[in-house]
Amino acid sequence: MIAPGLPRLELPIERFELSCGAQLLVSPRPQATIAAVSVHVRGGPALDPAGREGLAFLTGSLVDQGTAAHDEEELAALLEPEGGEVGGDAAGVSGSIVNERWELLLESLAEMTVAPAYPSDKVELHRQRLLDRLLVERDDPRVQGGQLFRKLVYGAHWLGRAAYGTRASVAKIGARELRAHHRRNWVARRGVIAVCGQVDPQAVRRRAERLFARWPTGTPLQTTPPRFPARAVRSGVFPSKRAQVHVYLGHLGIQRNHPDYAALVVLDHVLGTGPGFTNRIARILRDELGLAYSVNANIHGSAGILPGMFTAYIGTSPDKVRTAVEGFRREIVRIQEEPVGQEELEVAKSYLVGSFPLGFERAARRASYMISAEVHGFPPDYLERLLESFAAVTREDVQRVARQHLHPRQCVLAAAGPLAKAEVGRLARP
Repeated sequence: MIAPGLPRLELPIERFELSCGAQLLVSPRPQATIAAVSVHVRGGPALDPAGREGLAFLTGSLVDQGTAAHDEEELAALLEPEGGEVGGDAAGVSGSIVNERWELLLESLAEMTVAPAYPSDKVELHRQRLLDRLLVERDDPRVQGGQLFRKLVYGAHWLGRAAYGTRASVAKIGARELRAHHRRNWVARRGVIAVCGQVDPQAVRRRAERLFARWPTGTPLQTTPPRFPARAVRSGVFPSKRAQVHVYLGHLGIQRNHPDYAALVVLDHVLGTGPGFTNRIARILRDELGLAYSVNANIHGSAGILPGMFTAYIGTSPDKVRTAVEGFRREIVRIQEEPVGQEELEVAKSYLVGSFPLGFERAARRASYMISAEVHGFPPDYLERLLESFAAVTREDVQRVARQHLHPRQCVLAAAGPLAKAEVGRLARP
């Protein structure tokens, strides 16, 4: 039972295994006006062959460009009058629609999942758009600084590169490669289907059985333990003749199912992600020192099946970079050495406990969580327990997890702007 005084956050889920081998999750929501459906396929960018980075991203993002039964225009004509929206990425395809038409949405997503057409003209159009985007981003210091930071943290692991590939890799990808990748990897035993709305779970199961009956069963995803570079001081710079420098400081983080996750979310809201000027880094580096408008620090936001990153970011002028980096380190050390103030802690916890349930008002957020819960193996009462965990975090908990999970003397430092490599190297050393 949820602790007294905490908001209720209930998300009932009924779980079925379809004959094709996919998992079906259904969350009935009385009086819902919008239904959401998400089809997740395990693997994503991890399955990109060398030299074809971006293949998984394009495979997922182009499933809505036509199927064996309907072309893109016909799919749009079916869905748009009902308020239907769909979109795909490397992890699968999802959408939402007025609740009364949930069957139409499920049918459309099943078509896209099982039998996408990848018409050559549409593939070429969207591939060229991605190439144009990558051309723009090639000279964007914030994007390139962020990519450099990921590479410094993750090394040669696929997490260290952009999910949508490079201009060189995307240029080699055509409709034939997309069809082959889909055939090999979009299989039912790697699939999780989530449906949330004013629905009868048994009716959803019966409909899904028919719609996904022809989805090839395939084999479960095979994984190997990841290998990342050891935490250590490393640095890099993306030279750019811009007025602003984009600075990324941090290191390898945690997995989403880490037992300290709730305490680290609270820590983040005290240190660098709280609203307005309530977090320390925004208040001190932005408000008091006037170093930048955009500044934040976070360890929980990128946590997933694999470890995320602790990232402290700021955009500032070249002459303020040293002050900013020293400011990041100073605040990290302070939260490790000094217990946070009780009022400061309560502000962070109150915000979290009050705002977290609001995100689940949207059907799409619920469907997304259902996928996450299945992939991570969360227990049925996880959301209620998470709220309780936020509320239970103490000053001692924050200090303990800060000492355990933040490593200010073992950070990588990436900068993009008018700085020399040697200068950034000196700043990286604490």
